[in-house]
Amino acid sequence: MDISLNDALSFGVFAALVVAAAFFGGQWGANEWYGTLAKPSFTPPNWLFPIAWSVLYLMIAIAGWLVWQKGGAEANRALVIWVAQLIPNAIWSYVFFGRQEIGVALIVLGVMWALIVFFIAAAWSVDKRASFLFLPYLVWVSYAGLLNLRILQMNP
Repeated sequence: MDISLNDALSFGVFAALVVAAAFFGGQWGANEWYGTLAKPSFTPPNWLFPIAWSVLYLMIAIAGWLVWQKGGAEANRALVIWVAQLIPNAIWSYVFFGRQEIGVALIVLGVMWALIVFFIAAAWSVDKRASFLFLPYLVWVSYAGLLNLRILQMNP
């Protein structure tokens, strides 16, 4: 498979956008406050989060790039949603860990979840691979939403 310079550069743009979102969100992570919270038994160990997110961020970048390569009005609509989902993705950690607003963070996750679903639907007619690449992301954010909800319930 030959990858042109244009392909590499365009993928680099998608990777850079994802890295920017990850970098912003990464400023806030499991901290002392988080350690004091009551958490459900299905809470994963802290070391798992950066591994899972690294894989997911790569898949998110590839999905956006695949849709961009197709071009056209449908691809443009999907790309608007792709960009939009990066916003709650980037700010969730700030809201949850930085602001310690567990309930607001759950709302942010709900918006992210909806945008992921919208992207999957919008990308389906453009490039099914992009939709499939977002499925693990949807599963992880669904799990994170359940975790966020239980932490909210356990820490009124």
